[in-house]
Amino acid sequence: MGRPRTPLLDRERITTAALELVDRQGEFSVPQIARRLGVQTGSLYHHVDGRDGIVELLRERVAAAIDVTTLDVRPWDAAMEAWARSYRAAFAAHPRAIPLLMTNPVRAPRVLEQYERAVTLLLDAGFPAHEVMPVIVALENLVLGSALDLAAPEAMWEIADGAATPRLAAALAAVGDNRADRAFDLLLEGFLEHTRRRLAAYAPAVS
Repeated sequence: MGRPRTPLLDRERITTAALELVDRQGEFSVPQIARRLGVQTGSLYHHVDGRDGIVELLRERVAAAIDVTTLDVRPWDAAMEAWARSYRAAFAAHPRAIPLLMTNPVRAPRVLEQYERAVTLLLDAGFPAHEVMPVIVALENLVLGSALDLAAPEAMWEIADGAATPRLAAALAAVGDNRADRAFDLLLEGFLEHTRRRLAAYAPAVS
C-alpha cells in the first residue's frame, strides 16, 4: 500500500486533540491524545517533547489569538489596555486551559517573544526594570481571573429567601447584564490608574 497523502500525525493535529480534551475536561494525558487520534502512544513522541511539549503547544495555540500589535499602540497605557482586552478574549475561549497553562513554566518561543514586547513597552515608557514583571504579572492575574469569571454562570448567587439577604438581592437585581464585563472594566481602570501613579513617582523631579 502507498503511503497516505496526509500524515496521521503532526504537531497541529496533536495540539488540536489536546485542546479539545482540555476544553472538555480541564486536563489531558498523552495516551488520551493517542486514542483520540487513533495512533500508538509512542508515535506522539516522534513529534512532541512529551507532555510538557504538548502544554507549550497549547500555550502557543491559545496565545496565538492575542493581538500582539496592540503592544505597538502608544501611549503605553493604551497599549496595555488593548493587550489586556485581547488577552482576556483569547483565554476566555478556553477557560479550562488557564489552570494548566498558568502552573507550567513558559517556554514557547512565540509566547516569550510576546512578553519581550510587553517588557520593552514598559521599559520604554520609563518603568524601572524591577517594576516591569510585577506590572505584567499583576495584569495577567486580572485578565485570567476575569476570563474565568466569563465562564462562570451569570447567576453566581442563588438566593432562596430574599428577605434574609435583602440588600444582596437588591444589588444583584440592580447589576443587570454583563456583570463580568463591568467588573473587568472596573478592575482594569483601577489597575491602569495605579500603574500610572507608580510610573509618575519614578519620573525625575522637574525643577
